[in-house]
Amino acid sequence: MATDYDAPRKTEEDSEDSIEELKSHRTEKQSSSAVDIDETDLADAYELPGADLSGEELLVRVLPPQADEFTCFNCFLVKHRSQIAREKDGHLYCKECES
Repeated sequence: MATDYDAPRKTEEDSEDSIEELKSHRTEKQSSSAVDIDETDLADAYELPGADLSGEELLVRVLPPQADEFTCFNCFLVKHRSQIAREKDGHLYCKECES
């Protein structure tokens, strides 16, 4: 909706709306508006095609650190030993964190 900024503005003297009139306009607008729908209800109704994962359990096998791996002290990612950039105070840092 376009706004005409050159049009004369209302002053307080021009405004004759009482508080009761403003309240009645406000309640009319609220009663005529649609009922708000909770977003979680919308998300529950949405289903991905062919993806019924409700009964699935994720099983992840965690392996201990291998002999050729290290954990970067900065990013905490497990990397191959060829990615070691430096060692400081007994802690290893990867090339990505050092660049």
